[in-house]
Amino acid sequence: MNYRESGVDVEAGYQAVRLMREHVKRTHIPGVLSELGGFGGLFDIGNGQVLVSGTDGVGTKLKIAFALDKHDTVGTDCVAMCVNDVLCSGARPLFFLDYVAVGKNYPERVAQIVKGVADGCVSAGCALIGGETAEMPGFYPQDEYDLAGFCVGLVERSKILDPVNVREGDAVIALPSSGIHSNGYSLVRKVFAAHDLKAYVPELAKTLGEELLTPTRIYVKDILPVIDRVKSLAHITGGGFYENIPRCLPEGLCAKIDLSLVKTPPVFDVIRKAGNLELDEMYHVFNMGAGMIIVAGSDELVRAVDGAYVIGEIVRAERGIILC
Repeated sequence: MNYRESGVDVEAGYQAVRLMREHVKRTHIPGVLSELGGFGGLFDIGNGQVLVSGTDGVGTKLKIAFALDKHDTVGTDCVAMCVNDVLCSGARPLFFLDYVAVGKNYPERVAQIVKGVADGCVSAGCALIGGETAEMPGFYPQDEYDLAGFCVGLVERSKILDPVNVREGDAVIALPSSGIHSNGYSLVRKVFAAHDLKAYVPELAKTLGEELLTPTRIYVKDILPVIDRVKSLAHITGGGFYENIPRCLPEGLCAKIDLSLVKTPPVFDVIRKAGNLELDEMYHVFNMGAGMIIVAGSDELVRAVDGAYVIGEIVRAERGIILC
């Protein structure tokens, strides 16, 4: 089994980005600092200040919430996917807005969704300042909904994290994930299609559904206190190690990762065995227990950030990542 067989065509995603670049470029006005494809969009507002924005949704993890009729955690996933991206530029998240589209408006359910959003905002230290709830009968089934949002953060222009500052010999440091986070769920759902979500799984010490709905970890309060010692950050989301780590590196340098050092939670072993997945495919799709990657000049941050540990180093190579 692989990601394509679950219905996700990664190459089609890459092609879509290539085709949209020319249209995005036409919209650029003075102040735009970023190109399409970064972790966040950067806009210079003057006085040495830059706004950093990020947008995302929860994806098909919502299907697990529907199946279990549990809706109070997916909002945290939505916030996490946005604020963790904004953090990758060195920015402090300021505020968040959400968008909830429902087949039928059940007020108590919407309140539970927004509770999760608020929980995430508290964890990130940002404000939930607005949003939109749209009732769309005939478009979504009555018991289903979609959830998306966006975040805006602020950073001094002189303190923007820039991959050009990365050097050969720098340490590659992992921060543990809380589990699968909020990507790869099309594959997860295919792997567990015949499994009972309410069944207790000894390897996980909880039910399968409880594990699959574990909210995405928010790294803002872990990293901002030490941001001056960070050279680059990579939020490990869709595309796993292979797609995301190279995004925080300059041309000609590569992250050499020692897989024996990666602390992989049991859920990934359960997924791999249940789906008979190749290890390489797992690192192409999932965070494998490392939800955020820090590149720093030394391993000293390991002592400053709770749970951080070294998994590799920066070397000279044409490829963006080497797993060994």
